[in-house]
Amino acid sequence: MTTFPGSPKLLKGGLVLVSPDSGVVQRIIVLQYNPETLSRTLQAQTVGESGDRSQALRLIGPPQESYKIEATIDAADQMEFPDENQTVRENGILPQLAVLETILYPTSGRLIANNALAGSGTLEIIPAEAPLTLFVWSKNRVMPVRITEFSITEEAFDPNLNPIRAKVSLGLRVLNVNDLGFDHRGGNLYMTYHQRLEQLATLTKSGVLGQLGITGL
Repeated sequence: MTTFPGSPKLLKGGLVLVSPDSGVVQRIIVLQYNPETLSRTLQAQTVGESGDRSQALRLIGPPQESYKIEATIDAADQMEFPDENQTVRENGILPQLAVLETILYPTSGRLIANNALAGSGTLEIIPAEAPLTLFVWSKNRVMPVRITEFSITEEAFDPNLNPIRAKVSLGLRVLNVNDLGFDHRGGNLYMTYHQRLEQLATLTKSGVLGQLGITGL
């Protein structure tokens, strides 16, 4: 399919899995279709209702920020490519779903190793560390996140009951420096996101009191 030469390039959103130690990119997950909507919530982190009026305006850290997106995965487009055609015929979109699902799983190798440690009498087994997950939604929004909600609605199936169309709902909580620390790779990425947000805010001109119907404070 050809496109008009002057049409802008459509960027995709997605997730990037990074080694928290080395910073090596382990996997890039590009959404097949960009969601039509993206919901965000921010919850201010304040000192609280302590009754101390000197603390009323104090913030103890960045807000807790969360995202919710719904993405569609459809086998129809993948069938157009010979390299993917056979995989889709045999498995539907299960491989694409598995890539997302396994973000929440420790590796089977880690589970086997932990079981062996427990069997040998090890008293303390350190929980497996997951890759650092980054949510990328344009160059202005690259942030470390934790998946807090994950649901899949499979909508159509092939004759072998492999799903060929599904909607994936993801809830993401942004991990800030309070969660990761300033020295963590994810903490550094969060601060870059935070500072970019401040830069964007300076691009909007301040209003004047007259626009609010008042002449002074």
